[in-house]
Order: sequence, then structure tokens, then C-alpha cells
Amino acid sequence: MGKQQYGIDPAMLTRYATEVQQAAQQGYEIAIVIGGGNIFRGLTAHDSGIERAQGDYMGMLSTVINGMALQSAIEKRGVNTRLLTAIKMDQIAEPFIRRRAIRHLEKNRVVIFAAGTGNPYFTTDTAAALRAIEIEADVILKGTRVDGIYTADPESDKTATKYTTLTFEEVIQGNLNVMDMTAFTLCKENKLPIIVFDINKSGNLAQVLQGKPIGTLVK
Repeated sequence: MGKQQYGIDPAMLTRYATEVQQAAQQGYEIAIVIGGGNIFRGLTAHDSGIERAQGDYMGMLSTVINGMALQSAIEKRGVNTRLLTAIKMDQIAEPFIRRRAIRHLEKNRVVIFAAGTGNPYFTTDTAAALRAIEIEADVILKGTRVDGIYTADPESDKTATKYTTLTFEEVIQGNLNVMDMTAFTLCKENKLPIIVFDINKSGNLAQVLQGKPIGTLVK
């Protein structure tokens, strides 16, 4: 959404597509789980008189819109992609099938997972953790607006200090906000490391994949 109040900012779409293009050109297998908060947030739907489950489904459909936009932008840069959704919509995307997703990755296609887990009451974080485990990913790269995990919110607390590395236990003990607890527990139980980094800084994604000390590593 960029600096807009809602919707898709073409400049942001171009930036993200370029980051993915640069990473894909390094030969990595890349899967993307995309959110939909720039269009609709299921968690706040209740304030509009919409029941929670219905609002969550509306939020999942928002992620499909974002996924279609990102797919188009990436493919304009010569990178093959596949959009897979947890809710069947055959005219615009493939249904999520684990083996098919892995095969796409083996063929060097960037895979975009949309519609969350396909179930209400689960966040996009949980969808990311679940899909990462299913495709046997090496790491979850969580792109945010800040360059890692801090002792407090760096946007509101200027004295907050950044962590370089953390263990799963330290995150839990410190009550640090990395991702929701369902997603975090999935990662912990499956020994799936997480790197939190600033996705809005040009070139960061490629550098993280190269092993540069960017962001915060949780393992």
C-alpha cells in the first residue's frame, strides 16, 4: 500500500518484484506467502458488523488479489511464477497441492501462496510457517518495516536495541513480538529458523540469501 491509506501502490509492487527477481537470479528456490492487510483486515471486520470467520475469509481473498498483482509484476521481469491458493479458484490460480508446489520450485519457478491456510482464525504468519514446513524450506524470511527484532518497538521507543541472534526460548521468555504464537510454535517444533529483516531496503532480500548479517536470526 506504500504511503496510500489502502490498495496497491505501483511503486511498492515494482520494488518487491525487483527484490524477488534479484533473488531468483541467484538460483534460490523461492516461495512467497503474501498478506492482504492493504485491502482488508479480517481481525477488524467485527467492528463493521461482520462475523469473525466471514471477515477472515474476506481477508484471504485480499491476499489472492495481492498475489495476482505480485505474480504479474514478477513475470514482467522475466521470472516464471505460479500462484497457488488454499481456496479453490481454478480460473485464476492453481489449488495448493504440496507435491505440485515442490515440483514448481524444482523447476525454478517462484511460487506464491495465497489465501492463507484456507481456514479462518489463522494468520498469514501461520500460513507462512505451515507452507514452509510442508515444502521443507531451509528458512523463513520475514520481511517487515524494521531491520530486525528489538527489545521494544523501535518506531515508538528510540532507546530500543536490536538483537543479532536469538533462540526460540529467548523470544518466548522475552515476550518479543516476532510472529503470532501458533506460527512461532510451528517453527520451534520443526526447528525452522526465522530471519526478520527490512524488506523495504533495496537489495536486502538478495543479501539475506547470500548469508550477509542482515536483520535478526531466530534459531
